[in-house]
Parts: sequence; C-alpha cells; structure tokens
Amino acid sequence: MSTDDTLLKIAETLESRKQASPEDSYVARLYAGGLDAMLAKIREEAGETVEAGSGEPDHLVHEVADLWFHCLVLLAWREIGPQAVLDELERRFGTSGLVEKAQRERSR
Repeated sequence: MSTDDTLLKIAETLESRKQASPEDSYVARLYAGGLDAMLAKIREEAGETVEAGSGEPDHLVHEVADLWFHCLVLLAWREIGPQAVLDELERRFGTSGLVEKAQRERSR
C-alpha cells in the first residue's frame, strides 16, 4: 500500500468517526473534547517524540506514528485532508529550507 493510500484510508476513517459515539470511539472522544483536547494530545505526543529521539529507533517510529495520527485527527476536525499537507510539502520540494523559511517570515 502506498503512503497516499494509507493516508486516504486514515482520513476516511477519521471522517467516519465524526458520526461515532465518544463512548465507542477514541477519535470521537477527541472530537467531543474539541480543539483544546486535540491540541493537548498533540503536545503530549510531540513531547514523547522528542524524548524518543535519542532512544531506540522502533520507539521513535512508534511515537512519530502517534504524533502524525493525532495531527491527522486535528486536520480532519478542521475539515482539512492530508492531501493539503502533501501538496504543501510538494510545493516546498526543491527549495532550500533556509529560503523557504525566509519567505514565510517575510509574508507574516
């Protein structure tokens, strides 16, 4: 399965959880908690990812998967699909990170 297929399947599942009961679905529980609940979970997962960065590779992969998943939950809640992020990464491809960052800072 390709990365795009995996992201699409996750996005479809996240969308379906909008109709689920918070008693029956972890994602529905996050949605019911609103933006603050989702952001808190992303903060938690980001911290765990940072801690795992100096540890075993398998642990790092696990934590990054958790972080990405919770970011996808937030995107879905905001009605943004993963393709928007992939498109942004594609737009940046081939551009120096230093140049891209400077362009973002000028546009603020």
